[in-house]
Amino acid sequence: MVTESVAGPRTPIVKFNPNDRRHFIGGSDARIIMGDDPDALVRLWQEKRGDVAPEDLTGNLIVQLGTVTEVLNRAWYQRCSGQTIKDIQKRVRHPVHKWMGATLDGVVEQTGAVFEAKFMLPWSFNEEAAAEKHMAQLQHNMWVTAARNAVLSIITGGGKWVEITVHADPLYQHLLLTAEKKFWRCVQSGEPPILFNIETPRPRLEAVKVVDMSGSNLWADLAAVYLRTREAHGEHEAAKADLKKLVPEDAKEAAGHGIRAKRSKSGAVSFEGQAVAEVAHAPIQ
Repeated sequence: MVTESVAGPRTPIVKFNPNDRRHFIGGSDARIIMGDDPDALVRLWQEKRGDVAPEDLTGNLIVQLGTVTEVLNRAWYQRCSGQTIKDIQKRVRHPVHKWMGATLDGVVEQTGAVFEAKFMLPWSFNEEAAAEKHMAQLQHNMWVTAARNAVLSIITGGGKWVEITVHADPLYQHLLLTAEKKFWRCVQSGEPPILFNIETPRPRLEAVKVVDMSGSNLWADLAAVYLRTREAHGEHEAAKADLKKLVPEDAKEAAGHGIRAKRSKSGAVSFEGQAVAEVAHAPIQ
């Protein structure tokens, strides 16, 4: 901070710092904006307006564990995946929405995917919940950098490492951008924000696990039904395809021997069974 002498009280002059988190919405802010904690949302608004200082997280053990394990996390990902991380802690801004920014944990050099390193506790850990927890931050950072994918590299307190690939979701990003625009207008106008209550899509995860379901009784029952009906289903689908070929192109309906074919306005042919009485009184062609 710099001061200068003027007539009257000395007035502090604050130099503008474009990297000051007050002047943009970052990935960690996105999670709060898309969240369900009204107190956290109002505090973030106050921070962006300069009414309160940013929260001191030096006493938050989980946050500090994430910070000190980030180098190990990045090295472990590179070791296990064979990929290289570049642009570590690079600060970027969206080319159009200058109030959107991101401080990246890195970018996967070979694919251009956004890299995000996290530390999570092992209690009740599952990949879908982890992806959902960090989805707003990942989608925000992908939007800012125009990346098509993100890699979530997680070390848990149970000594486990997990890699999750998340794809850019245009619908999610549209909802995210809508919420962030509303929040930023509140920052500029001084109007306190309210929760946006946006129902976000469930995260799409890349399937990487092989699971043994032999211990599930329900799986066993349904597997037996599948195996028993598989041959009949194949015959059914083949008969339906051949029946469609027999329906004259100028026919709206075709019926006989217990089934009726109907042609929709789009030209699609569907089938339905006829009641016994209906079949008995059907006119003879």
